[in-house]
Amino acid sequence: MGARTWAVAVVSFVVSSSAPAQTPPPSQDAPPSSAETAPLPAPAVPPVSEPAPEPAAAQPVAEPVAAPAEPLQASTPPEPGTEPAAPVASDAPVAETAPADSRRFESVVVGTSEAKTSGSIHILKPEKLQRYELDDPQAILQSVPGVYGRGEDGFGLRPNLGLRGVNPDRSKKVTLLEDGILFGPAPYSAPAAYYFPLMTRMQSVRVLKGPSSVQQGPQTVGGSVDLITRDIPAQESFGLDLAGGQYGYGKAHGSFGASTERAGFLVEGIHLRSSGFKELDGSDASTGFHRNEWMAKARYRLVPDGELRQTLQLKLGYSDEGSNETYLGLSDADFAANPLRRYKASQFDHMQWHRTQAVLSHVLEGRDLAVTTSLYRHDLDRAWRKVNGFRGTSISDVLADPTSARNAIYYGVLTGELDSSTPGETILIGPNHRVFVSQGLQSIARWTTTTGPLSHNAEFGVRYHYDSITRRHTQDGFLMVGGELVAEGGETQLTADNKDSTHALALHATDAIAWGPLVVTPGVRLEVIRSTSTDRLAGTTDQGSLEALMPGVGVYGALTPTLGLFAGTYRGFSPPAPGQPQAVSAEKSLNSEAGARWSRRGERFEVVGFFNDYSNLTDVCTFSNGCLDDNLDRQVDAGEAHIYGLEAFAEKTFRPGGGITFPLTVAYTFTRTKLLEDFRSSDPQFGNVTAGDELPYVPRHQLFASLGVEGARWGAFISTTYLSSMREEAGQGEIPEGLKTGALLTFDVNASWNVTRWGQLYVSGRNLLDEAVIVGRRPYGARPNAPRTLLGGLKIQL
Repeated sequence: MGARTWAVAVVSFVVSSSAPAQTPPPSQDAPPSSAETAPLPAPAVPPVSEPAPEPAAAQPVAEPVAAPAEPLQASTPPEPGTEPAAPVASDAPVAETAPADSRRFESVVVGTSEAKTSGSIHILKPEKLQRYELDDPQAILQSVPGVYGRGEDGFGLRPNLGLRGVNPDRSKKVTLLEDGILFGPAPYSAPAAYYFPLMTRMQSVRVLKGPSSVQQGPQTVGGSVDLITRDIPAQESFGLDLAGGQYGYGKAHGSFGASTERAGFLVEGIHLRSSGFKELDGSDASTGFHRNEWMAKARYRLVPDGELRQTLQLKLGYSDEGSNETYLGLSDADFAANPLRRYKASQFDHMQWHRTQAVLSHVLEGRDLAVTTSLYRHDLDRAWRKVNGFRGTSISDVLADPTSARNAIYYGVLTGELDSSTPGETILIGPNHRVFVSQGLQSIARWTTTTGPLSHNAEFGVRYHYDSITRRHTQDGFLMVGGELVAEGGETQLTADNKDSTHALALHATDAIAWGPLVVTPGVRLEVIRSTSTDRLAGTTDQGSLEALMPGVGVYGALTPTLGLFAGTYRGFSPPAPGQPQAVSAEKSLNSEAGARWSRRGERFEVVGFFNDYSNLTDVCTFSNGCLDDNLDRQVDAGEAHIYGLEAFAEKTFRPGGGITFPLTVAYTFTRTKLLEDFRSSDPQFGNVTAGDELPYVPRHQLFASLGVEGARWGAFISTTYLSSMREEAGQGEIPEGLKTGALLTFDVNASWNVTRWGQLYVSGRNLLDEAVIVGRRPYGARPNAPRTLLGGLKIQL
């Protein structure tokens, strides 16, 4: 957990005690962060995914506090303008062992409280994640302004996320982390996120945009998403979450942990499954999935007391998935008749993968300094057997016009209504087998000090990283005979046999400098990248090298104790994948933002305008975009482009009395895009681009709103998400039918009741109005969002 803390931010800071000399004067006391709302009526049962809080006795700020329950969350700098404090822990609210007015604690990001940080930052804390009982990462993250995505399977197994207009395809332009460690299968060599952790085991989520993006890399064009896992509990703790619902939905989530004065452990496991909501023609076969994830943490305090404390932590993980997923969609006419239909040709499509992870971390912490060093390795082996195409034509062309004289025959073969009669009507099916390795060593140091009237919260980081992807893609011919797929019997075709690898050295430094009501946060990131690409089919090996310097600066000025203005600018960067032609360049942009934030306990109102000026916007051709074998993983430079927009966020908890509260959250994003150069691309998302065209898969409007009512033992929420129609191909003016997604408006409801001190019942309804629209046609035909799904569950916490 500590690596995550250092790489993104240090959270949860306890102050105030019996030492008046260490208490900052009222004029320097920051308003409580909106991320930490005023306490809601305490439920009888703590949420299952929220860690057991660790008691921390009130004491002078300058005195060391008890070592944290989770060593990787080792140190939190003080509010700018105050004296440096002893490192403390944790991301979860601290159990109060002293009167509430004798302490305060705030989320701290990039050296300052979330309320005063000089950038657009959002933290989804445990109570928010608990309220909605969502498994789909896209559905969860769309509650943050500036984050949007492209739907695919309806479950969120492989989410397509974008921040501030970057290409959402496989989330490859977003830096993705778990506990501060890169979790993508190969973040440099192949950043497409074919693996994404289960959200139900996350304690919180941090989304960083703006100048703070230079802390996270290699992708800095949009920002980063850091998923924070469960803490090791301070005392013996057991949790269980069992749920079931429509379409064979099932969830079993359990955890057990305990701690002594020097050691602690946590074991957590999840099984998630569904029989699927799609209907395979003429069959009752499952179109769903199953996922398993296990995580174990162990902690030992080598030196628990003294001026320099040391802690060692080991984190191990295992995950696997089997999903009957396909890239084959529907024609628009078939979608209108039954959006949940699936053609016979996809009956063999199946994804299978397994993943292991290991992170060993050492934390050294003192009064003003904490250093976290982590050694990590992740391995992912995946094989996706799926329909790749016809031998004689493009499936996309067939589904775009299935009634033409030529396409009608191919369409009949896809649906199983006609038999294959010519070699061109042979369906090519095969596994894309890929093996990923991601490993490295990173060290993050955070130092708090003062120089004259200035308060400094500095962070220095270095990471050596290696990753690789080995691809072996094969396919065989199958004939449709009597509605069933029959092997053609020919020789297996090898379509790809290559390996890409990258060595990368990354360094970053930031310093939140506070002087009265002003906080200035300069930062810089350096990436030194060396790559190798070997194509065994072509018999070639290519070497690549790149250095990139990414400076940035953010400024926050407090106009009043609750209102402040902030602005910043930084260099955005996305590295090219190994083996690209010499003519292509890295993606580069100059990103700026400015906004206002009003924050008070339990309340936050924020408006931010952003402008991303790309000197070179890039695109990598992928199978999920509909690219052919010859163009797979090839980069195209789109040249200059502008992405700009407005983000608005409001959060408030109304407290009329009587123990009842009404939490309200609204997030809105407006985005415009413009390509400034003519170019030709083999990626169907772009094609032949004319200057002035808009980017595909970027919604102009997105809205999330949630309203709830909570009592001491119960709570109920209704939330809505609106996503405007998106282009599926670069263009301008009115979007033609067949080249745009549908505008999607969904409503969800959730309710919970604490039936005993240790047991909670909950029910959830997703997409209550059963709205069905086309969320994408890439690569082969129209695909739907998930239909209305009702589920219920029981949580136990002991």
